[in-house]
Amino acid sequence: MQLIIAIIKPAKLDEVRLALDKIGIQGLTTSEVSGFGRQKGHTEIYRGAEYDINFIPKIKIEVAISDEHADEVIQTISQSARTGNIGDGKIFSLNLVQAVRIRTGETDNEAL
Repeated sequence: MQLIIAIIKPAKLDEVRLALDKIGIQGLTTSEVSGFGRQKGHTEIYRGAEYDINFIPKIKIEVAISDEHADEVIQTISQSARTGNIGDGKIFSLNLVQAVRIRTGETDNEAL
């Protein structure tokens, strides 16, 4: 099993969700996060005062899947989240040791 974590631009969330739905991925978790990488933040003006915005708002998507679907999910997220501009995000893949569905007690791939 794999846990795929993707950090993407907020505007791309619906596009990524629809793309994952098309390949049969039924569940995902999202969180609003902020951070910076090469983008380094930006400057905004509010009521005449200039503010440095060091942390850029992003969306974190987490998808737990079986090993055979990992490459397809990574490819789908990458294609649907890409704009070609700096700040498109990152995708991480982690080995998932155990999963348990609380309601039924199913474990591992059956719990996904």
